[in-house]
Amino acid sequence: MFEQLTDIKDRKKTLEDRLSDPDLMQDQARFRSLAKEHAQVSRLEGLYSRYLKALDGYAANRQLLNEEDDEELLTLARAENDELQEEIAALERDLRLALLPKDPNDEKNVLLEIRAGTGGDEAALFAADLFRMYSRYAEELGWKVEVLSSNPIGIGGYKEIIALISGERVYSRLKYESGVHRVQRVPATETQGRVHTSAVTVAVLPEAEEVELKINPAELKFDVFRSSGPGGQSVNTTDSAVRVTHLPTGLVVSCQDEKSQHKNKAKALQVLRARLLDKLEREQHDQISSDRKSQVGSGDRSERIRTYNFPQNRLTEHRINLTIYRLDTVMMGHMSEVIDPLMLHFQTEALKSQSQ
Repeated sequence: MFEQLTDIKDRKKTLEDRLSDPDLMQDQARFRSLAKEHAQVSRLEGLYSRYLKALDGYAANRQLLNEEDDEELLTLARAENDELQEEIAALERDLRLALLPKDPNDEKNVLLEIRAGTGGDEAALFAADLFRMYSRYAEELGWKVEVLSSNPIGIGGYKEIIALISGERVYSRLKYESGVHRVQRVPATETQGRVHTSAVTVAVLPEAEEVELKINPAELKFDVFRSSGPGGQSVNTTDSAVRVTHLPTGLVVSCQDEKSQHKNKAKALQVLRARLLDKLEREQHDQISSDRKSQVGSGDRSERIRTYNFPQNRLTEHRINLTIYRLDTVMMGHMSEVIDPLMLHFQTEALKSQSQ
């Protein structure tokens, strides 16, 4: 079943020899690539070794069952084989998942973009709630959150907020969050106690490194202006805010959070690179219709993916028909009970398409 893994130990040894070469340190990009491959191969080799050991144990017990007359030993062998069967099935699944074609973005940091949609101030307030939820989840996993750009409103919400989330395999866990998040609750400004429905859009973009995406400086137009926002202290008296336009595509990014024009320019370019990479990848996906059809929950931002119902403390994940009556704990950042089932669902779909 896993013939391609028969040489996995040799591959691991080859990578270890290469990584121990002192000359490799002169090429950091190559070193990082080999180190990443070594980590993946080591995990595969460990799974495969456990799988082979479980198979050998199962075969040995089967032979014992055919040759032994001692009832006590037979009972032990049967019980052990029941456990080994479960272990073998679990290891087979883990190996199949590990051998699935890798999403090249899974290891990357992400740009999280949250925008208020329909619902006015209530949507902006919920955008702030979602940002706090993701920030707490990131803290739970040891990730770092850095706000790159924000457009706050005076009552504590955001028309838009963009943040860089960096850490281990961030994109692999957040990539299914893109879409429309709907909220049903009584707004703070509602005097009659009526439940309103608002919407917020979330986009999760893999961070684009400069080596991946070369941007011609001649195709960029920069404008500087004074930052604006609620409160006197957040309004600069110098032209430190930056707007950058990518002329070929018309993409525009503004950044005004920093007092330094240089820092705002760097952050704007960081967001622009991620949006350009996302645009290119989406165009490639659209060109291959069969791939597009196989992508369950592809991250289409017009797709309503989740509803947060506060009066009933209920969260509904529409793509996998998951309902949780612990919305309050999810909003505190405990998102694993939503994200883990999502990841399992999409992995299962990928395994199904692989076997067809």
